[in-house]
Amino acid sequence: MKTDQLLDLLAADTRVVPPNAATRRLALAVLVGLPLSLAIVALDYGIRGDLAQVAQVPMFWVKLLFPLLLAVAAFVGTQRLARPGVKAGRPVALGVALPVLAVWVLALVAWWLAPAAERPALLWGQTWRSCAFSIGLIALPVLVSAMLALKTLAPTRPAWAGAAAGALAGGAGAAVYALHCPELTAPFLAVWYVLGMALPTAVGAAIGVRWLRW
Repeated sequence: MKTDQLLDLLAADTRVVPPNAATRRLALAVLVGLPLSLAIVALDYGIRGDLAQVAQVPMFWVKLLFPLLLAVAAFVGTQRLARPGVKAGRPVALGVALPVLAVWVLALVAWWLAPAAERPALLWGQTWRSCAFSIGLIALPVLVSAMLALKTLAPTRPAWAGAAAGALAGGAGAAVYALHCPELTAPFLAVWYVLGMALPTAVGAAIGVRWLRW
């Protein structure tokens, strides 16, 4: 096939992409995946029966809001990276990093102020063995739906796009897991929640580098 014929063929197949297509498809992906994540927690783990009481504890809101803020920033980054030639941008990177940094600062302060004998309990809690893997499992539906949405779009940085989708899923999964989790100490969140969110981020990058390539 001659070059002119190839160009004519490509031009004939052009279609108008709806405005905000990436945002809409990713939002739909979250709306599909998030109820499944909630179902995993409700059916396999159980929602805390004392949510009304624990909601009066400030650290509960830290545990819930810091992964949510990270997920929102990752959503913005994912929909940007879903478009060809677009970078996530510094504001998105800061939006992902700042919630984690804030929790690390809280953890350092709590660790510094606590008596030495109480510090191990602040870090290990009761569920350190299962926390990170539980968050990864709960994040899986959002990760799968987000990656499927990205496959229909045109990311030119597939590893970064996959990582952003993984961070979105990890933040959503950690926020949902918070409805079950009994831990309320900043050192625990700074290590195990962050590790739990890092798992789907790494998986998304590893999958994206090949599967999202076009």
